[in-house]
Amino acid sequence: MWLTRHLTRLAVHPRLPQRTVRLRLTLLYGALFLASGAGLLGITYILVSNEITGPFHVCCPGSTPPPGAPSGNLGHASSQAQAQKSADLHQFLVTSGIALAIMAVAAVGLGWLVAGRVLRPLRTMTTTTLHISERNLHERLALPGPRDELKDLGDTIDGLLTRLEAAFDAQRRFVANASHELRTPLTVSRTMLQVALQDPRLTLDSLRSTCHEVLTAQDEQEQLIEALLTLARSQRGLDHQDPLDLATIVNDVLQSQAPRASAHGVTVNATLNAAPLQGDARLVERLAANLVENALRYNIPDGQVDITTGTERGHATLHIANTGPPIPTDQVQRLLQPFQRLTTNRRAQHNGLGLGLSIVAAIADAHHATLSAHPQQRGGLSIHLSFPTPTTHDVDAAPPTTTTTDTHQPPSTGNASKPHPAPPERLNS
Repeated sequence: MWLTRHLTRLAVHPRLPQRTVRLRLTLLYGALFLASGAGLLGITYILVSNEITGPFHVCCPGSTPPPGAPSGNLGHASSQAQAQKSADLHQFLVTSGIALAIMAVAAVGLGWLVAGRVLRPLRTMTTTTLHISERNLHERLALPGPRDELKDLGDTIDGLLTRLEAAFDAQRRFVANASHELRTPLTVSRTMLQVALQDPRLTLDSLRSTCHEVLTAQDEQEQLIEALLTLARSQRGLDHQDPLDLATIVNDVLQSQAPRASAHGVTVNATLNAAPLQGDARLVERLAANLVENALRYNIPDGQVDITTGTERGHATLHIANTGPPIPTDQVQRLLQPFQRLTTNRRAQHNGLGLGLSIVAAIADAHHATLSAHPQQRGGLSIHLSFPTPTTHDVDAAPPTTTTTDTHQPPSTGNASKPHPAPPERLNS
C-alpha cells in the first residue's frame, strides 16, 4: 500500500531534481558533447558514403563496357554493389550511434564530476560566509589557487568583510562614545542636585546657583543631541537640493560669528567669490558654521583665520585655514571621526563635543564633495572643500570681494545684499 501511494504521488507530483548550477553545467556539457558528436557522426557518414565503392566498375549510361565483361551481368553487379554499400553505411551508422550514446552518458558523468570540481571553491565560500556574523567579522575566506574569476570573487568578498568590520567597529565606538557623552551631563546634574539636597545649610541662593549649573549641563546635553541629529541627518543623504551660493552662506556665518571672533581676539580674512552649488541649505550652512567655529575655538591669542570661496574648474570651493596649536599629521584623519579630540582632556578643549569636523565630513560626503585637511607648518589646520559642478545655473554670480576683519569689526563682503538662507542651527563643534 505504501509503495502504491508513493508511486501515485510521484506520478501526480513528480519530484524534479533541484536545478543547481552543477546540474545545469552538467546538462550543458552533455548537450554540447552530444551536439558535437552528432555533427562529427554526420560529417563522417557523408565522407564514408562518398568513399565506399562496389567491387565492380559500374559504367555510366552510354559508355563502353570493359573488354571481356559480360553485358548481362552489369546490372546485377551494380545492384549488388549498391546493396552492399547501403548495408555497410547502415552498420556504420548503427555502430557509431551506439558509441555516441555510450560516450554521451560518459560525458554527462564526467561533466558532473568536472562541474563539482569547478564549483568546489563556490561551495567553500558559501559555507564560510554562512558562518560569518557580526561576532566573527574578522574571519576571511582566504581562497587559495591561481588568480582567476573565483579567486577575484573571494578577494572581493574578503574586501567587503573588511569594510563591514571597520563599519561595525566604528559603530560600536560611536555608540560607546555617545553613551559616555550623554551620560556625563546627566551624572553631573544628578550629583549637583544630590549634593544640594543633602546640604543641611541649603539656602535659596545656593539652590539657585545649583539650578543654574544644572541648566548649563542640560544645555550641553541639548547641544550634543542636536549635533548627533545633524550627524545622522548628514549620513542619511540629501532629501532635496537647491541652488545655493557658498559665498553668501559663508558671509552670513561670519556675520553671526563676529562677536566670537572679537572675544577670542582673532582676525578673520575673508575673500568671498561667487561659488554656486546644488545642496541642502541648512546642511551647507551647518558645515560652514562648524568650520568657522572650529577655526575660532582652536586658535591662539591674536591668531588669524583665512577663508576663501570661489570656483575651480567649475567646482565650488571653500578653503579655511587658522593659526593654532601644532597638529601631528597622523592625527588629522582621526579628528574627522566622531568624538575625537586632539587631547583627551575634555576641559582643555574648551568644552568642545568632538563632533564638529565629523559633521563637516558627513555633510561633505552627502554632497559628494571632496574634503582634504592637513596641518600647517606654523600650527593650526587647513581644510579645503570642493563641491561637484551644479546641474543648473540658477545661482546669481556675485562680484569678487576681499575683506579683512579685525577683532572689533564684523566681517563684511559684497554678497551681503543677497537673500539669506535659513538661520543656522545650534553650533555643534
